[in-house]
Amino acid sequence: MRRKWIGWFTALAVAAFLIPFMPWFGSGTRAPSKPNEGQPPQYNQAALKKTAANQEHAMKHRSVEQDMNATAKLCTTECSRNFRKLMTKSGTGGAKDSDLRSMMDKHKQMVYVYWKHNGQAIQRGKIPAEDNKEIQAQIAQAKKNLAEKKSFVSEPVKLNGQPYIVLTVAGSKKNGDGIVGVIRQDIVNHVQAHQRRNLRIVPYPMEGKYKIESVLPNTMKDTTVTDGNDNGNASHYHINEVVVKFRHQLSDRDLSQIKHAIDALSIRKLGKTQTYVFRSTRKDAQSMMNYFKKNWNPYYVEPHYLYLTNETAGAAPIVPNDVLYHDYQWNLPVIETEKGWGVSKGSDKVLVAVLDTGVQTDHPDLAGKLHAGTNIVTPGEAPEDDVGHGTHVAGIIAAVVNNSEGVAGLSWYNKVLPVKVLDSSGAGSTYSVAEGIIWATDNGAKVINMSLGNYAEAEFLHDAIKYAFDRDVVLIAASGNDNTERPGYPAAYPEVFAVASTDPDGSKSSFSNYGDYIDVAAPGASIASTYPGSQYAALSGTSMASPHVAALAGLIRSINPKLTNTQVMDIMRNSAHDLGTKGKDKYFGHGQIDVVKALNAARQSANVSLQRFPQQVENRLAAIAKKYNKISGK
Repeated sequence: MRRKWIGWFTALAVAAFLIPFMPWFGSGTRAPSKPNEGQPPQYNQAALKKTAANQEHAMKHRSVEQDMNATAKLCTTECSRNFRKLMTKSGTGGAKDSDLRSMMDKHKQMVYVYWKHNGQAIQRGKIPAEDNKEIQAQIAQAKKNLAEKKSFVSEPVKLNGQPYIVLTVAGSKKNGDGIVGVIRQDIVNHVQAHQRRNLRIVPYPMEGKYKIESVLPNTMKDTTVTDGNDNGNASHYHINEVVVKFRHQLSDRDLSQIKHAIDALSIRKLGKTQTYVFRSTRKDAQSMMNYFKKNWNPYYVEPHYLYLTNETAGAAPIVPNDVLYHDYQWNLPVIETEKGWGVSKGSDKVLVAVLDTGVQTDHPDLAGKLHAGTNIVTPGEAPEDDVGHGTHVAGIIAAVVNNSEGVAGLSWYNKVLPVKVLDSSGAGSTYSVAEGIIWATDNGAKVINMSLGNYAEAEFLHDAIKYAFDRDVVLIAASGNDNTERPGYPAAYPEVFAVASTDPDGSKSSFSNYGDYIDVAAPGASIASTYPGSQYAALSGTSMASPHVAALAGLIRSINPKLTNTQVMDIMRNSAHDLGTKGKDKYFGHGQIDVVKALNAARQSANVSLQRFPQQVENRLAAIAKKYNKISGK
């Protein structure tokens, strides 16, 4: 099945290659092939630009459709597996009913289950829209297949805007035994809405919501975001908030004066720094910036920007038994993860922080893999995921491996530290991201993954990045999903390791941002991972590529904890499999990550350190003795 899936993507890549040569594609307007064919050059350029935008838009829609189809298959496969598991383990009578109830309580998408065993049938739940002829016909067909000991999966049936499927899992012993289930696949609609935002097909975030404005990057020049393509040349900020870093500590009197001058609704301070976020009830960002520049001579004052979701040698391959792995997880074998596990499976001493929308803390495929995190968006509450993005990212890093459940993460033992910095809309302020970076650093994170970004180079955020970097944290970030060369932040900061996305055939994903700041690439197309509701989904984006690299950094630090953050980054660059033009390029950086090569390099560095240990101890003792003799006057 995995080969079929990879073949499917390869066909898509070929189609994407052919698209520029199809004049009927897109809006139907054909641009002249030469400027002198009866049209002025400026028309030709505008038409070409429009055609390119249409082509990119169409490819992004294809990516969304692939993710929806793949998610539907994941849902069907996982439900079928749970039905088989139920039939295998369950006893009789009350035990059967109790096990069925327990399964459906954990999997809310199972709205109706009919279970026949030894001629006795029990059922639980309710058939949606019982008077609907289409759903009744599908259930009748499913029960007919059950009597004939045949499997069955219906086409989706739309009821009240939600897709449902009916499936049959036949028993292996007596004819007529087995389970018929009606499954609500609203996760498919959720993935569609999520990916339309994540791949910037629609304007995101919408202007007017949360008092947000769009501007040209690193300016205050207004721009209007009317469709997803406009996101590639826009930054977003709170229209009534600014960030100020002062040159001295503010007194209570200073804060009172500022509060009165700008009619402040709230004042937030970032940690122990002299950086504040001010929100006004009546003043806009520009007028507040003018006030602070004129009266307080700060290090800097800037808008409060928003950041958005962006998901060999000597090693014996290890193929896990996770039920969705073989058919759906093309991404791990292609970066040599199976061989890499023969070198290291990670360590629970090395925490990987996920700054995102939170994580479903009780997802069964993340059991035991989550460290106690925090919620920056709503302090005091658990960092639960109300979007889906963070749970998906966490699963790529740390879904339990070899547990006969769902998917496999890259690391067997590294734990995820959930830090909720993005709200239910999938957006978060500079303050929340910066605070999340500092909190994760102060709470033991050795690696921080940031599958988020925007095009504003905020000094406020950069200060937090430097805080973590100076404390030896490896910072990983997604490059963005607008297929633009414009640098995205935080990925483009020099302290951050920037990640682009690849397809199964090793080509650049159509949505992936690019540029000289890219360090490496990693798989990011229709990646299967954990999802809220104890489910699984396939998502595409550099958001999915970034956690592959964060997990690899965690594995490297597990092998040799003495490596500095820059040494870890160098290992990942130097071990990458070169793609595109020879050497570093703007689409793949140094190439696609190679897990086994990177871990072998890390192990070799650890061995070298051990070999040098006696000499290092001797040198250290000599230095201590010299210092002691100098103090004592000998």
